Amino acid sequence: MSSKPVIRRDRSRGRSPLPRAGLAVAFATVGVFMGIGVVSPILPTLALELGGSPAQVSLLFTSYMAVMGLAMVATGWISSRIGMRTTLLVGLAVIALAALGSSLSWTVGQIVGFRAGWGLGNALFVATSLAAIVAAMPGERSRAITFYEAAVGAGIATGPLLGGLLGQISWRAAFLGSAALVVASFVVLVAILPPAPRPAAPTSLTAPFRALAHRGLFSVAVVSLLYHLGLFTLFSYGPFVLGYSSTRIGFVFSGWGLCLVCASVLLAPRLQSTVGAVPTVATALVSFAATLALVAVFVDDRAVVTACIVVSGLFVGLLNALVTEIGMHVSTVDGATVAASYSFVRFGGGACAPWLAGWLGQTTEPWVPFAATAAAAFLGLGALALGGRLLPSRRRTRTEPTSEPVPTEG
Repeated sequence: MSSKPVIRRDRSRGRSPLPRAGLAVAFATVGVFMGIGVVSPILPTLALELGGSPAQVSLLFTSYMAVMGLAMVATGWISSRIGMRTTLLVGLAVIALAALGSSLSWTVGQIVGFRAGWGLGNALFVATSLAAIVAAMPGERSRAITFYEAAVGAGIATGPLLGGLLGQISWRAAFLGSAALVVASFVVLVAILPPAPRPAAPTSLTAPFRALAHRGLFSVAVVSLLYHLGLFTLFSYGPFVLGYSSTRIGFVFSGWGLCLVCASVLLAPRLQSTVGAVPTVATALVSFAATLALVAVFVDDRAVVTACIVVSGLFVGLLNALVTEIGMHVSTVDGATVAASYSFVRFGGGACAPWLAGWLGQTTEPWVPFAATAAAAFLGLGALALGGRLLPSRRRTRTEPTSEPVPTEG
């Protein structure tokens, strides 16, 4: 008689409890994504103390995003050869070292260099972590993606607060605090995440590019790129427009992050199952574009800019959750390759936004970067239409069959 594994379920909800491995990866994901927002509140301080212009200090985002995007194409090739667990740990180690190096730097150029290394570590971790959580929750891909986006949102929400509070002590303390959190995440993964067998067929270096040949996935990647231009502009140039102290900037972007978590975890699943994924994404794109346009119009009114930044978290949260899920469902390739391919487009292509926003704001008018990215977000509607009927409009139920392979742990 064959024995089958027994999965204990929460009868009140009809769902299996979250696995320890998934929780461990989610904890590390929070720590990693805190590193993105930890920089925003201290950008004006860095510009003042190290003698850099807004465009120069915004290179901390540009180098980070550019290397992260470019390195994404190699993450599947690496993880399929050294294993998913080892890839996650190497990524965390690189991030911790880069954060430590940033705290010990004396020039903007040195920090830009370390942030590039930070982006490399992030690429190794981010593309693999989504696949790891999905693999830890077999048969519950939609729930796993929602869980992952919640961890991402929690990291983004608390990162600016950490940077703002520690930035009151010193900008070096902000980097040290981020390094400490990533080290803690490393220890948790070593203790909890078990080794897993590697896939039988290693992933090719060209797999992410071949995946983008799928029109549906390509359209999702372009949509993600276009609205991330606005997101990166808010994070990199928004602090200069606000003109607040590092602590107040941290609270503003933490409010943005809380809105993002609420939208991605609570609103996105409900809207997807009732209105549909594609209509919700289209509405969120228009709403985000309108919010950026309001920032451009009222760029001198700090109260309006603050409110717009916070509220925009709702629209970005919907976009992050639903665009990610559409991307994971639209193609039949494994989840790690999907994440690598569209992350290559959104981060690699969007890397120009922080520097360009600082340069435009410095050489023209402060409202210009927000107007330009508002137009880019609105163009996302055209990219969404490119996918057409290839994009799933509604949420799959757990009883529906799927032809998608579950990402192989390795």
